Amino acid sequence: MENIFLCGLDADEIADLIRAGGFTHAQAVIVAGLLYKKGIAALEKSTRIPQRLKSYLSEVSEAGMYLPVREERSADGTVKYLFESPEGKKFESVFIPDEKRKTVCVSTQSGCRMGCPFCVTGRYGFHGNLTAGEIVNQVISLQKNGKITHVVFMGMGEPMDNPGNVLKACRILTAEWGLAISPANITVSSVGITPAIMNFLERSDCNLALSLYSPFPDERIKVIPAEKAYPVKEIINMLSHFPLKKKRRMTMAYVMIRGINDTDRHLEELIKITRGTQIRINLLPFHAIPGDERIASSEERLQFFKHNLVVAGISASVRKSRGADISAACGLLASGLE
Repeated sequence: MENIFLCGLDADEIADLIRAGGFTHAQAVIVAGLLYKKGIAALEKSTRIPQRLKSYLSEVSEAGMYLPVREERSADGTVKYLFESPEGKKFESVFIPDEKRKTVCVSTQSGCRMGCPFCVTGRYGFHGNLTAGEIVNQVISLQKNGKITHVVFMGMGEPMDNPGNVLKACRILTAEWGLAISPANITVSSVGITPAIMNFLERSDCNLALSLYSPFPDERIKVIPAEKAYPVKEIINMLSHFPLKKKRRMTMAYVMIRGINDTDRHLEELIKITRGTQIRINLLPFHAIPGDERIASSEERLQFFKHNLVVAGISASVRKSRGADISAACGLLASGLE
């Protein structure tokens, strides 16, 4: 029988694993805390658990952790990491330092099957879901850069197409026996899969970010195929009526493309569908992929959108792009992967 990977198990599952050896749930909590906060080396050296438990764990489990195989550094300090699972799945993560904030952008799939044509990850194709352990391992492995304060699920893949593993990863990241990161500092992004989003909202306290592209359904469906099955206006209506706990945020990512979705008509419709909701709008510059002649809206146009949204009573911000020179910015992950 194959050994079980510890990374990806919650405290209760670790307790189930060690119970047959005569060990307690309290010891499982200690194991989880050491594993997720300090890594497998700390677990092996710790004096908080008996040597007999360490030996038992080595017999019935493996760490399930592995380091990235390649890294690439941007001029702005952003670092992109390539991981390869034992089964050969390739996926990338991005470390984004910003003064006291240290953010990791994690992947949830190797590739993606949403089919959005403007996204390099989509062109790479779909090569499999990542387990909860593989998602969490991306954060643990990058703690060499310092304590991670924020996690965004905006890397390769559609998180709501892998909902079970994403929810479990969020639970491990936020639990006191896990990495103990505040749910207010974790954001999960989606192009919009309605049932999975509702399940996520009900079962997690982490933030949600919805990718819009265009406020007009006939335009959005050409670029985000999920619009056909899950109309974004229905999702917006659902988000606007969902009761929010303190500090939890609903945001909408709006990638701006010159002459395509940055016209006055788009601005007016964007205001119309979000006014009176609890949704914050993040405006982002577009990053073209090879063979794409579209270009990003000007900084002045982004600021114009922001100003008019704020005047209309809608919370809005312009998000600074990071790591574009190493293909680490939004929509560029999987560049160069075979």
